[in-house]
Amino acid sequence: MWPRIRALVIKEFLALLRDKVARMTMIVPPLLQLVIFGYAATFNIRDIPYAVYDQDGGAASHELLARFEGSSFFRRKAVLTAERQIAPVIDDKRVLLVIHIGPQFSRDLLAHRPARIQVIIDGRNSNTAALAGNYVNEVVQGFDTEWAATHGWQAPPAQLVVRSWFNPDLLSRWFIVPGIIGLLTLVVTLLATGLSVARERESGTFDQLLVTPLGSAEILLGKSVPGFVIGLMEATVILVAAVFWFDVPFTGSLVALYLGLVVFLLSGIGIGLMISSMSVTQQQGALGVFLFMVPAVILSGFATPIANMPLAVQYLTYLDPLRYFLVILRGTFLQGDGAGVLGSQYAGLAALALASMTLAAWLFRHRMS
Repeated sequence: MWPRIRALVIKEFLALLRDKVARMTMIVPPLLQLVIFGYAATFNIRDIPYAVYDQDGGAASHELLARFEGSSFFRRKAVLTAERQIAPVIDDKRVLLVIHIGPQFSRDLLAHRPARIQVIIDGRNSNTAALAGNYVNEVVQGFDTEWAATHGWQAPPAQLVVRSWFNPDLLSRWFIVPGIIGLLTLVVTLLATGLSVARERESGTFDQLLVTPLGSAEILLGKSVPGFVIGLMEATVILVAAVFWFDVPFTGSLVALYLGLVVFLLSGIGIGLMISSMSVTQQQGALGVFLFMVPAVILSGFATPIANMPLAVQYLTYLDPLRYFLVILRGTFLQGDGAGVLGSQYAGLAALALASMTLAAWLFRHRMS
């Protein structure tokens, strides 16, 4: 019995190693994903961009701000001179947080009165905001310890007051659930289109399809519509559940959201048709969808901030349609964004949709010939 089993095992190994596609599938994708995940999937944050609004300008405030300057976790991006400048730098994502020191900070500390430090954090990414808040707290605690030791304080002299914009309680649900709309919509769309052409080849009906009066463009259009309709319905159901079941506030424009959804679906359909056109069997199509989907989620900013990734990986994220759609989703849900604010995201998705559809049509015609 064992010799027969050994012979069968050897035969299977030889069959796998002789197949060029199988060798590439087993070796190249895992190595690529290892490199991508190793650099992109990190919850550590460094070089946190922050702005300073110092109304005090005294010795105590200078000593506190010097601790932020000397920390490897923070990078000062702006010095503000008026309160009205706070909202724009956070809204435009130029900084993650603003450190606001009041005009009586140094005077209160020298008079042995507790003084407050206000930190305003961008709460759109609740995980990043919570980590940044912890780092700020560590810096302030270090300042408190040294000031108390040198000035004879028994209680912490500086009291930290944190305000989180867009997500006051830093509820992770407000950050994650809108992202799930994009994630599940992309999965459904890729599966619906990524297996369509391969299914025809595997069942033997592809040749019959070619002898019909339909041209290649018409065939691709026919393959695209079901995925578009299914993805649109899936996104709508999850959107309704997000608002009415999970109580995630929707403060923006539905028109802006659905405009982004339409372009996002077109880009996903183009990628799915590319995968299907290159696949001979449904198994290959499903594997291709998996190989694209896992890196797409990691590189989208769904779980880890894109700003934390190495620069080369950040450039790679521009090829990921989910990256753009997540900005649209979180912008319309939490920020109240309209279509005018999201123009750059629409443009990125439209470029990806055009490129993927064009390449899918070329691959389809190439495989037909």
